[in-house]
Amino acid sequence: MMLKKLVLGSITALVLAACGGDNGSAAATQTGAQGGSLIERINNKGTITVGTEGTYAPFTYHDESGKLTGYDVEVTRAVADKLGITVEFKETQWDSMMAGLKAERFDVVANQVGLTTPERRATFDRSEPYSWSGAVLVARKDSTITSIEEIAGIKAAQSLTSNYGELATAANAEIVPVDGLAQSLTLVEQKRAEVTLNDELAVLDYMKKNPNAGIKIVWSAPAEEKVGSGLIVNKGNDEAVAKFSQAINELKADGTLQKLGEQFFGKDISVK
Repeated sequence: MMLKKLVLGSITALVLAACGGDNGSAAATQTGAQGGSLIERINNKGTITVGTEGTYAPFTYHDESGKLTGYDVEVTRAVADKLGITVEFKETQWDSMMAGLKAERFDVVANQVGLTTPERRATFDRSEPYSWSGAVLVARKDSTITSIEEIAGIKAAQSLTSNYGELATAANAEIVPVDGLAQSLTLVEQKRAEVTLNDELAVLDYMKKNPNAGIKIVWSAPAEEKVGSGLIVNKGNDEAVAKFSQAINELKADGTLQKLGEQFFGKDISVK
């Protein structure tokens, strides 16, 4: 399940619709028309098409100059450089992205997708993850809270429709309803709530953009509970997945992923 949708509490069902984005007709081009299978084009140093939103900062978005960038975008470009291939991005609405991949309108999806449901795992494969995220507990900088076990009876600003709200409820926190991440963190800053449970990457992004917010992460979910996101392809592309995974592991080893994580989040997010 996509991490962004968990944070916003607005998971949208996949629909078999035409892909949106900057040029829908081009996005509808079948990958087979490009010549050869995905692994053949990788081995022949050809071009692969990658579906991404382009509207989901800091993962995939346009900077002030209009250039498509973001953590997922730059990781994909780095993978392409490792493999000696060319990447053509197809900007596509999230609602139709996975359906577009299934229909082979592009070869790969790079958009913080985690294969967390049986249905997706039956249809798609994922490379070695290039990012990991899980629940974190956020409090004010002067708070003495250090774990999720300590929030029983404590006011927690949470979206009632998110899995993080369910975690807070299970921990017996007193729920203060909010619409989303920004509001929950604002309530913590204003002392209208003591804590909030939310997605680590979303919180890191907020803290990077708001360095004077006066909040801190006081607890993080254990490594085994974190969800990894990588490059997503249709089933039947094992060799291509292996190539992508090898490149991602090399980018971890040479420090590229650490550098990109620090650029976009202030922290290496490629490790658990």
